[in-house]
Amino acid sequence: MNVTWIMKNICLTISCALLCASCAAPQSGNTEAQKADSAAIEELQGVWLDDNTELPLFRIKGDSIYYASQVNLPMPFTVRNDTLAVFSADTICYPIEERGKHFLRYRTMAGDAVSLHKAESDTISFGTAVDVPKAGREVIEKDSVILYGGRRFRGYAYINPTTKKVIRMGASEEGLPVENIYYDNIIHICIYEGKQRLFARDVDKGMFGSAVPSDFLQTAILSDMDFTAVDEKGYWYLATICVPDGTSCYNVKLNVGWDGQIRLSVQ
Repeated sequence: MNVTWIMKNICLTISCALLCASCAAPQSGNTEAQKADSAAIEELQGVWLDDNTELPLFRIKGDSIYYASQVNLPMPFTVRNDTLAVFSADTICYPIEERGKHFLRYRTMAGDAVSLHKAESDTISFGTAVDVPKAGREVIEKDSVILYGGRRFRGYAYINPTTKKVIRMGASEEGLPVENIYYDNIIHICIYEGKQRLFARDVDKGMFGSAVPSDFLQTAILSDMDFTAVDEKGYWYLATICVPDGTSCYNVKLNVGWDGQIRLSVQ
């Protein structure tokens, strides 16, 4: 393998990391070094087109950036130390390699170069409108029957969509941030023996803070719940908490003790 190529990519990765750290750092110490480049921000005003496809990627107006690939909502941005910084759920920084009144070349977080030029008019058709997904209205009902000690227990789980948004940041091919919007659930669980209700409660993902890391929980949804067992410790459900459109999930055992108290443990 080419040693020069390896060293080049290592240096690029380190440079990007240092730029992002500098971009996210509070403005302290050297004030001039942290000051926004007002001249660069002024020159970036307008609609920017991809050099290869001639398609609009974003519009800059004032101190906001609008992306053609998502809902037309602004994100604040700035330029500091030859770095374009976009402030969304996380601060994302792009090293600027070349810049002028009508051209821009920057690096994505993956190290890919993106070359743009400014449109002659800022009234150019700007992408396709994207509908914001609406919260679902369908309630999913699940139930299981479990025999224990000669008794017949029936456990229910009603998965109810809510209007509580969960935002997961993605990236376009050009390395620009895209906000993907999902909706969390509240799950109602209840346990019956015959017609007698033994337990009932609404469960939301906030209840799992002691079992799931907070940074994961923030971008995940409570996606599923199953009634799995009854034993000497009480009733058992298995809750599934997942990152939307991802493969990362936590399976958490939810024990409803005979005393009615809920206890959690990660499977």
